[in-house]
Amino acid sequence: MLKHAILYPLFLVVGFVSLLIGIFGGSFAWFFVVLLLAVGMTAWGAFDIRLGYFTHTFFRKKYNAKGLIALSFDDGPSPHTAEVLELLNTYQFKATFFCIGKQVLAYPDIAKQIIDEGHTIGNHTYSHNRNFGFLKEKEVVAELEQCNSIIQQIVGKKPKFFRPPFGVTNPSVAKAVQYTKHQIIGWSNRSLDTVTLEEDKIYQRVCKRLKSGDIMLFHDTSQRTVNVLKRLLPHLQKQGYISVSVDDLLNLHGYED
Repeated sequence: MLKHAILYPLFLVVGFVSLLIGIFGGSFAWFFVVLLLAVGMTAWGAFDIRLGYFTHTFFRKKYNAKGLIALSFDDGPSPHTAEVLELLNTYQFKATFFCIGKQVLAYPDIAKQIIDEGHTIGNHTYSHNRNFGFLKEKEVVAELEQCNSIIQQIVGKKPKFFRPPFGVTNPSVAKAVQYTKHQIIGWSNRSLDTVTLEEDKIYQRVCKRLKSGDIMLFHDTSQRTVNVLKRLLPHLQKQGYISVSVDDLLNLHGYED
């Protein structure tokens, strides 16, 4: 897959040549084509975490993953997380929870329960800023470090995994994780449980896309998702799938030593 470090200078060179051709009597059409391609590729790379366009990302296990998946949950902990944990325990599934620092402070006992029951906690920034995609490198670093500090204070572990809010990556995020040494974890099966109101549509969506090695994205913040899980988890078990934490799926270390 082409990366920003390769395409950006290429677009600059081709765009400059196209501009010169237009200035010296040719057509500006190719310059605008190159400009549109550059803008389009950058936007696609920023919002599709699977591309790893700006920095390396993990979003699924490609090989030797027969029957293994990784359930993951964003934006908690919340009161609904307790229900999610109960369901996971019923089916002996493990999951990864990408927690917001503010939420860990609000529900420290649930954060501890996540760890006590053998699940993994990842970093989802301190505040989940709506303007995350526009933050500067230093601001992203501050969000990451504050969240890590809170998680370490509450559960005694310092996460290495980071899932950016909205799945946004850009040069600022790339530089920030290079500094903090976090590993970006994306997803290959997205439930859209925060925007789809009908539980059956959420269930059908994830089941149709289900493959071994998937990292599945849900949010432990609504009764709607809990209700979907009540239907999904027995289905996964019946189909022979086992949910493990992201670190176990990808053979990575989830926390700093």
